[in-house]
Amino acid sequence: MAVRGADILILVNNVVVGGQQSATISESVETVETTNKLTNGFKEFEYGFGEWKISADGIYVTGDAGFTALKNAMRSKTKVTVRIREEGVDVEEGTALVTSRDLEGKYDDSATYSVELQGTGALTAVGA
Repeated sequence: MAVRGADILILVNNVVVGGQQSATISESVETVETTNKLTNGFKEFEYGFGEWKISADGIYVTGDAGFTALKNAMRSKTKVTVRIREEGVDVEEGTALVTSRDLEGKYDDSATYSVELQGTGALTAVGA
């Protein structure tokens, strides 16, 4: 069954970041080259270290507790607990640093925000 994008929410310290319109959850892993003289002229690789990050944006809502938590965490350089919720169910969580926050106020449109979260440690299944 397909999941609607509108049904994926980002929570910070157990509070939904209000006004969210989109979120991109990215995971990647480095590779470590293990080529040697016995690999028959082909390079070989193993998995290295992994990382994850989240980019999100939305409509700025005055006094939103989730957005305020992100702003305060970045300014005080404290880590936040991030949860990913799909269709009302918390599915993954991890610890992250808030690495950027933008607030844009165009004269002819709604004020919008964007944030970048850099995961530290693993992103794991909730309840695992």
